[in-house]
Parts: sequence; structure tokens; C-alpha cells
Amino acid sequence: MTPARHDVETSHGPGRLEVHEATGEPVAVVLLSHGAGAGIDTRDLVALAQSLPAQGYTVALFEQPWRVTGRKVATPPPTLDDGLRAAAARLGEAAGAVPLVLGGRSAGARSALRTAGELGAVAVLGLAFPLHPPGKPEKSRLAELEQAGVPVLLVQGDRDPMGRPEEFPDPLPDGAEMAVLPGGDHSFGVLKSGPLDQAEAMEMLVEAVLEWLARNV
Repeated sequence: MTPARHDVETSHGPGRLEVHEATGEPVAVVLLSHGAGAGIDTRDLVALAQSLPAQGYTVALFEQPWRVTGRKVATPPPTLDDGLRAAAARLGEAAGAVPLVLGGRSAGARSALRTAGELGAVAVLGLAFPLHPPGKPEKSRLAELEQAGVPVLLVQGDRDPMGRPEEFPDPLPDGAEMAVLPGGDHSFGVLKSGPLDQAEAMEMLVEAVLEWLARNV
């Protein structure tokens, strides 16, 4: 099914939603935004948008205004939060009482964690959560994970320079759990000589997300 596309007015310019409708009555709406260096066409967002609707989940991919207008670099974090709020409001007009799962990759994951409480999300999906800037582990963003207040699934590649699994606290903050993609980097790209090929890595991602959604939504 061809996804529906909707313009989203935000206080920082127009954003865009690409909505992949669930087959049948939706169990939940999964709203995902992209990272600071790419759009909604990253391999993980595409894999989820292609796979989750058949399992009863509507997937809405939100393209932030900076990306829609052709900028190369993301605008500051508060503007990303404003965009996500506008996207959630636009979705809410159509979704009604269907539960909202908020999420995204990298900067999008951070934004979802910061806004989950105010937007009434029942859970947060964090893909490649950037625990710290590259090479600066002392600048931890753990507080954003701790404030979520709802179940959280982090999906991390074990080669991610912005947050390898062993850099996270053990145990994780209450309500959080992690799925690890062996051989994955920050973009979930895998080594040719690694334990998984690219297709297998995306299959593992989708399976982990579906299992977590089944338990938490």
C-alpha cells in the first residue's frame, strides 16, 4: 500500500508525515523521527515501516522541517521537540484513542524521550540512542533516558561510537531494556565479515521491536 503523505505545520516551518497504515484496526500508532544527519529513508526506519503495518501497527515517519527545506544540518534540539509535538498533534486528529508509541533514531530518539510524558506516549522506541557525542563519553545523555517514565526499548549496534551497549549502566533505568545488533554501527550498518549480513540485521531489529511492542502496548 502506498503511504499517505501529510504536511505538518510547525513553529519552525513545514514538516512532513509519511503514514504507513496498519492492516485492519491498528493496535497502536508508532511515530518515528529521523536523526541529525539523514532523513526518513534510513534502513531501520524503512524496515519498520515495511514490516510493522502487517502486524497491526500504523507507522508514521516524521521528516523534520530542517530536512524538508533542504538543510544539511539539523536545527537545535528544542526545535526537533517542537516538530515532534506538531506531528503527534496531527496524528492525534485521525488516530483518536489509539495508543501512541513515540520513537526515532539518534537525535529522534532523544527527542522522543524528552517529550514522551507530555505527549501521552505509552512507550518509546530508541534506535541508536546517542548516549554521548563521539569520543566524549563524559558528556552523557543518560538523564534523557531516565526521564522517560514509560517502557523504553533501545536498539544499539555493538560498534556504535556514540553508545556501545557496555557503556550503558547495568541495570538500565527502570522500564528500559536493550536489544543489541551484533556488528552494527551507529547507522546499523554491519561488517561484511560480521555475524549478520545487512538483511539479517534488519530482520533482528524488526523481530525485537515486535516482541517488545507485544509486551508493552
